[in-house]
Amino acid sequence: MNFYSLNKKAPNVSFKDAVIKGLAPDKGLYFPEQIIPLQKDFFDHIEYFTNNEIAFEVIKQFVADEIPEKELKQIINETLSFDFPIVPIEENISTLELFHGPTMAFKDVGARFMARCLGYFNKEENTEKVTVLVATSGDTGGAVASGFLGVEGVNVVILYPSRKVSDVQEKQLTTLGKNITALEVDGTFDDCQAMVKTAFLDQDLISKLNLTSANSINIARWLPQMFYFFFAYKQLKNKHKELVFSVPSGNFGNICAGIMAQQLGLPIKHFIASTNVNDIVPTYLKTGIYSPKPSKQTISNAMDVGNPSNFVRILEIYKNDDSKLKENLSSYSFTDIETRKAMAKLHEEFNYTADPHGAIGYLGLKKYFSENNNAQGIFLETAHPVKFLDVVEPIINKTIGFPRQILEVIKKEKTSIKIAVYSQLKEFLLN
Repeated sequence: MNFYSLNKKAPNVSFKDAVIKGLAPDKGLYFPEQIIPLQKDFFDHIEYFTNNEIAFEVIKQFVADEIPEKELKQIINETLSFDFPIVPIEENISTLELFHGPTMAFKDVGARFMARCLGYFNKEENTEKVTVLVATSGDTGGAVASGFLGVEGVNVVILYPSRKVSDVQEKQLTTLGKNITALEVDGTFDDCQAMVKTAFLDQDLISKLNLTSANSINIARWLPQMFYFFFAYKQLKNKHKELVFSVPSGNFGNICAGIMAQQLGLPIKHFIASTNVNDIVPTYLKTGIYSPKPSKQTISNAMDVGNPSNFVRILEIYKNDDSKLKENLSSYSFTDIETRKAMAKLHEEFNYTADPHGAIGYLGLKKYFSENNNAQGIFLETAHPVKFLDVVEPIINKTIGFPRQILEVIKKEKTSIKIAVYSQLKEFLLN
């Protein structure tokens, strides 16, 4: 299996090279040359497979023989060391909880998978040290920091927007030390992401460093997110209803992975990309005009993205055919006021404590079901509410206890390096 750049001006590369490079030389995201649907028999008997067995079947065509079967299964076993439960909320609506990993965010799976792939490639080839450069709007940084902590031959540099992530999120990416460094940027997530992209195109820098990215632009971070949708189908298959997924969407990697799962044959009726007021994709689906904007700060900060990188992959799946895209994808945006009301409703009426991102996913389902209600709806709960205490606790009027994963970092001392412009990032990396 080779991967090509979506800008179509760079050579095709192997899985290994796509993982190590992160971004193609022509600035394009990598995409697999083919997507081979899985056998019908696999779906007919999916309830008899373990999650690890499902994940292996889903990912193996993309990794091919670049990681031997035994080692790939071990990577999956180490990646999927926690649960992914479906929790019923109301009739025809459930949530898929993706926050039971070490940093209590859905990005744990992609970060752990990618870290172990890089660790394998480094060990096998004894290559030069890799520098993982990543921008975060909240949860990516903590998941990457945890996933890569102590991985030999890999240094991790995380850029995050100052005062625009929650206290718990900040502690998760600034307290680990070892091979993890946090750079606190005076700006927005888009500023952080712009610096990372500039670094990957800086010939002076890439001639001296072996740089890769752990954002969802990297195929090893992005593709494992397909697993979630298979795990949900396994748990809901016995309901014999068509499935509709509502995905809280920021950089659009998670929902793109869901659409990839559908391409592999997973029977999904429809997707909903639920966003906050950073409504670039909802606007595009209404007007046909894709117009990136500076991101606006909201209480669902992991979705504060003004130019979602992975949407170009979604367009590629549909061969830039807007009519096919709209048949399969709806997208709605919601304000902070609407989000708070949804969190209150979920707690008061259904005794469920959602984080702001999950609440937006719930709102997307409710809006879709106001016109189409003959299906089983699943919204993704992408982070534990403890990561957003300042938002959640005043709404539910309760104190949320710290789970073990959070207690391990919350009392540690923050260590970060403040920067404001790209030249400071470059100077840090070179030195």
